[in-house]
Amino acid sequence: MRTGYLLYCTAACALTASQVAAQSPAWPARPLRIIAAQSPGGVTDMLARTLAQKFNEAWKQPAVVENRAGAAGAIGTEVAVKAPPDGYTLLLSSAGPIVINPGLYPKLGYDPLRDLTPVAFVAASPLMLVVHPSVPANSVKALIALARAQPERLSYGSGGNGSPAHLTAELFKSATATRITHIPFKGSAPSVLALVGGQIDLSFTTIVISIPQVKGGRLRALAVTSPQRSRAVPALPTMIEAGVRAFESQQWFGLFAPAALPKELIAKLHAETLRIMENAELRERLAADGGEPVAMTPEQFAAFIRADAARWAQVIKTSGATAD
Repeated sequence: MRTGYLLYCTAACALTASQVAAQSPAWPARPLRIIAAQSPGGVTDMLARTLAQKFNEAWKQPAVVENRAGAAGAIGTEVAVKAPPDGYTLLLSSAGPIVINPGLYPKLGYDPLRDLTPVAFVAASPLMLVVHPSVPANSVKALIALARAQPERLSYGSGGNGSPAHLTAELFKSATATRITHIPFKGSAPSVLALVGGQIDLSFTTIVISIPQVKGGRLRALAVTSPQRSRAVPALPTMIEAGVRAFESQQWFGLFAPAALPKELIAKLHAETLRIMENAELRERLAADGGEPVAMTPEQFAAFIRADAARWAQVIKTSGATAD
């Protein structure tokens, strides 16, 4: 009798589950939104719009990009973490809001490791170490020697306190035992203009913003900060090749969802994102800006985030960097 009852319960549960599955609409059954925590026009916005278009083509559902800029990406990130974990709200973010903001803002309104689900590592782009032509250094080794010989004489510019250029330069100072003065500007463009004008001596800038100045002879490029050489400037050595051990600093971009997103949705979004990033035209467009698609599993991406956050937290602590 008990065996018969158990068989009945098992059959009834299976029937109920199948009925629920049959009644539940397949995902996605309505439009998706992708939060881009930056203003329109940047790499984050471009990648978000590319994914939105391709998701639409693949799943026949609109995917709308919402630009929520402000507070170094924190505003858009907070919108995403407060959304239901149903796969209909996603976040396309650069590294800053995920691995740098927690070390800079003591009262941040979210914890990336707790409140977000890493879905897919999308792309990475190095910075480029550039100097004004008046600086008597044609290599990273010569620049280090110059900085050590004349502490505090050289100055570097950045787009502001806590910006990637600022923290990368602080990482460089720590790795090379040099003392170089920080001159913050209100944005990366003013910083590069000051470098071109000779008001500062060096900077770590994005490849896309520096290449025209390097080609025009207004700046001299010494190295890139990625582990491998960049396709955009293949003749330029990496910082590691130039003799700075274990030096890496990349601006990366990833797709996230609110915490507790079901595993089947993570897998579906991850697989489609990887497929999209294999597009030859998109890869060439990224390469022109110094970017490269990078494939990681969601688990690898989560581990990468933990390690990167710990690394930048140490740089922030050592340098005493604070947010503007």
